[in-house]
Amino acid sequence: MALLEGRNLRKTYRLSRRNSIDALRGADVTIESGEMVAIMGPSGSGKSTLMHILGLLHSPDRSGGAAPTLSVAGVEATGLSDRERTRVRATQMGFVFQQFNLVPTLTAEENVALAAEYAGVKGSKAKEMAREALALVGLEDRGSHRPTELSGGEQQRVALARALVNKPTLVLADEPTGNLDSGRSAEILTLFRQFNRQHGQTFIIVTHDAEVASACDRVIHMRDGVIVGEDPVVTDAVA
Repeated sequence: MALLEGRNLRKTYRLSRRNSIDALRGADVTIESGEMVAIMGPSGSGKSTLMHILGLLHSPDRSGGAAPTLSVAGVEATGLSDRERTRVRATQMGFVFQQFNLVPTLTAEENVALAAEYAGVKGSKAKEMAREALALVGLEDRGSHRPTELSGGEQQRVALARALVNKPTLVLADEPTGNLDSGRSAEILTLFRQFNRQHGQTFIIVTHDAEVASACDRVIHMRDGVIVGEDPVVTDAVA
């Protein structure tokens, strides 16, 4: 069953009155529920823009071609209000980025609890959910530490716990191992696959790294703002 289905997805960024970048030129994409999918391509190929549209962070352009459509769990999302899009992101999606984006003045537990609070969970319940999410990524004993007291791999695991705290159906990750060494990268990918298999969560991972792609079920290839092909992954290197 398709969790995400997008058609005619376009995005142009206006840099000035005479300058613009056609980041996405009309992509058709389907992501099945329970898949772990990599999106690959050179810099400027449109892969992060596609992820941002699928994650309802950006809206596809309506001008310049056929009307875009984007179905999220069977709901047409292109007509949702900003408030409705925020609610869907907070309750059904989790995000992991290359830059960990942790609040430096908050502890690991507080950083994770913040995501629960954005989804409407308050007080002690948000803290309880944060502790549970940190335990899932093996950081139950690091909840009182601030980001500067954690290694890069630990900070990324806190970011993953933050993405998982609301038990999202979909996790979107943009170069999640870009700031990590090979050992820490393997740890994060193992966690991704663990949650994908044990909890049925769908993962979309934007990456330049062939090793990251080899840990997925399928690889979508992009170039110049369009999808140019896709391949199933035969060998699961992180299984």
